[in-house]
Amino acid sequence: MLLYTHPACLAHEPGPGHPESPSRLQAVLEALDTDRFAALDALEAPRATRAQLMLTHDSAMIDLVFDNAPQQGYVRFDADTAMCPYSLEAALRAAGAVCAGVDAALDGVSARAFCAVRPPGHHATHDTPMGFCLFNSIAIGAAHALARGLERVAIVDFDVHHGNGTQDIFWNEPRVLYASTHQSPLYPGTGSRAETGAGNIVNAPLPPGSGSREFRFAFAHVVLPALHDFRPQLLLISAGFDAHRLDPLADLNLDADDYAWVTGELVHIAQTYASGRVVSSLEGGYSLTALRQSTAAHVAALMD
Repeated sequence: MLLYTHPACLAHEPGPGHPESPSRLQAVLEALDTDRFAALDALEAPRATRAQLMLTHDSAMIDLVFDNAPQQGYVRFDADTAMCPYSLEAALRAAGAVCAGVDAALDGVSARAFCAVRPPGHHATHDTPMGFCLFNSIAIGAAHALARGLERVAIVDFDVHHGNGTQDIFWNEPRVLYASTHQSPLYPGTGSRAETGAGNIVNAPLPPGSGSREFRFAFAHVVLPALHDFRPQLLLISAGFDAHRLDPLADLNLDADDYAWVTGELVHIAQTYASGRVVSSLEGGYSLTALRQSTAAHVAALMD
């Protein structure tokens, strides 16, 4: 199994006191730097190309991010979303990691990959960076897979926040199934069950206070049946770990065992329909303890 990361993703700094800090990725990499994960093949994430970015983002948005990359200090797109001098490189490497993982899966190099990258991506829409996100890495990877000839790509998002950007990008794209569990109400305020796109959007919102039972029920009765019906040729995961009970930004009560369970279920789907092909990319997660535990559980289940 492949592990994609890049030093630029550690250098991205959205500002003092920001919850999406470099320490998040450091915690993830520490969790994977043990004998348990010795079989991981660590690779440097390449840069996404402009052509890859344009598969999902408007040219004007791409120019906005490139043109505002600062030489020093910070540039803010909104109250939550900022760039430092290293942020553009980090965002390009994050999107490039997912595309490289897709290529490796489709070319038979490795069926599975985990992208230990930041900034996250799933809030970035086709025309707007937002919610800590500059480019939508998982969406770019899915569109890249379609460009390579796949007809059915599934994205499963278990971040505690709804991936409004991913939903926006694929709203009218029946070749991509987007399925999300998330807390509601919570930022960004999207993700109701009524939001179904072209029949390819599946939202399973969870009320605050929900835990393992509600999460597993939503997957077993909503997400997994949709995946079986869709029969994906490739499965992508927006792996946010902020639904963990220790996370300071939300109010769900999952633990590492829930992430191990859901990952195992998704691997089974991939083995059934997609030749085992799964590419996962880090999204949210703001408790360092939870990140270490949850990433280890998730990646171990991917390797299983």
